[in-house]
Amino acid sequence: MGRELDETDKGILYMLQREARNTTAQEISETVGVSPSTVRNRIDQLESDGVILGYHPEIDYEAANLSLRVLFVCTAPAVRRGELTDKVMNVQGVIDVREMMTGRRNVHIEIVATDTTDISRISDAIHELGLEVESSELMKRRQMQPFNHFQFTNLDEGTTDGPNE
Repeated sequence: MGRELDETDKGILYMLQREARNTTAQEISETVGVSPSTVRNRIDQLESDGVILGYHPEIDYEAANLSLRVLFVCTAPAVRRGELTDKVMNVQGVIDVREMMTGRRNVHIEIVATDTTDISRISDAIHELGLEVESSELMKRRQMQPFNHFQFTNLDEGTTDGPNE
């Protein structure tokens, strides 16, 4: 079972999701209403508890001349799904794997390829592992945002709806 998050933890996580690299403990503390040392201690604890798993750059693959991003929607036998998703992460070019809870089309695999030959190589590797590719879609763009359950939704407008308001 996971760790219970209080409003301070939720505010810290929200701020880190928005921009972990350029957000200081001081800025987070001003938003969530605690001291910078409390923010640093909470981040350390969230990392130790496995709530924060890491900090990853968001890459614009098109700007890096890697514009071929493909989403493979696959089916794996339910009893082998975890094993197969672990193995598919070792295929060069795979950047994201998502396991769905039920039904067919229960594994989604995002890849980055250099050309169509590379797409074929990755597709063949996916098949060889025992996954059945149901569809493949060329991706144009992916957008993400912080989980707004943390209630800090008006930060871009200069106001907060945090726990201390």
